[in-house]
Amino acid sequence: MNALLGPARSCANGLGLAWWARVETRSPNVTYWFGPYLRRRTLETQLPPFLSDLKAEGVASLDYSVVRSRRQEPLTEPG
Repeated sequence: MNALLGPARSCANGLGLAWWARVETRSPNVTYWFGPYLRRRTLETQLPPFLSDLKAEGVASLDYSVVRSRRQEPLTEPG
């Protein structure tokens, strides 16, 4: 991993230029934020395993959207 990747992600997030996935589940009703990523394509490549893990935990349904945003903690919010 490139040593500059972490600081670059942090900077992009601080500027609101980072890519995030907003994942909303039902039963339980929770919103998860997955990111930050510098490139949308990288996020879209990394997202399927995360969604598979959520499905394996038994959520009733999930929807997601990919957004360019700035996020801070908490990255998991009750719905």
